[in-house]
Amino acid sequence: MKLSLVVPCFNEEGNIAPFYKAVADTFNGHDFDYEIVFVNDGSTDGTLQVLKKLVTGPIAIKIISFSRNFGKEAAMLAGLENAGGEYVTIIDADLQQHPSVVLDMIEKLDVNPDIDCVAAYQDERSEDKKMSFFKEGFYKIVNLITDTEFVSGASDFRTFRRPMVDSITGMKEYFRFSKGLFSWVGYNTEYIPYTVSERASGESKWSFAKLFKYALDGIEAFTIRPLRIPLWLGILFIVFSLPLFIIALATDRSVTPGAVFFVGGTILACMGILGEYLAKTYMQGKNRPVYIIKENISNR
Repeated sequence: MKLSLVVPCFNEEGNIAPFYKAVADTFNGHDFDYEIVFVNDGSTDGTLQVLKKLVTGPIAIKIISFSRNFGKEAAMLAGLENAGGEYVTIIDADLQQHPSVVLDMIEKLDVNPDIDCVAAYQDERSEDKKMSFFKEGFYKIVNLITDTEFVSGASDFRTFRRPMVDSITGMKEYFRFSKGLFSWVGYNTEYIPYTVSERASGESKWSFAKLFKYALDGIEAFTIRPLRIPLWLGILFIVFSLPLFIIALATDRSVTPGAVFFVGGTILACMGILGEYLAKTYMQGKNRPVYIIKENISNR
């Protein structure tokens, strides 16, 4: 099979049918086989029922339905692990990422065997200025403190060759940050711009709080430098506080309460950083599965 489309779905009841039609309209007439791998990430609306109706259609369909909501990272992993295509594309169901862009990705892979992945980035961002500011800030910070390159604006919307897919799925991390994993495995990636379309239905599932947590997960997953913050702060406190304590002893003055609160707050913050890494190590050590499949349906 030439192509697998991996489609994570969480409460996408109103988008499934328009997406399916867009895929059929885009790929019909092209001389290659393809399949759609829908991953139902514990949707609470009628997403699964709509997906099951597609099984009787002419397009090769796989439906992987989770036992609960495990998150988009888990859904992408499940899709990649169950995709059978020579090329594998991750694409959203809301039609903001149009299937026609996938044809451009396939063409680039076909004509250039040295390219292992084609990733899309938004040529013009549609979100508000505050969101854009924080996203750009994240990429600047993460590229400054990690050895893995994060390309600003690059999305999960990309097409891989099979060897790269196998390398990605071979990493059994519990806390996954796919944008980092895509870069960490290496391989040659070409980036192309695309224009974001209007959502077919519904609203974005990503709030600012969720994106902020996602950004922190990415930093923790690809660098240990925050763990060195307590060390450097400790050295700075020793260097700057020792003269103050000597002066205080010599003049019978007490250390100001403000300094005590500042140092105490810093210590608690450092403990929080250590706790974050320790908690992730603890959860990884449990060896729990990244996701649990409740139903696996296919029409081929």
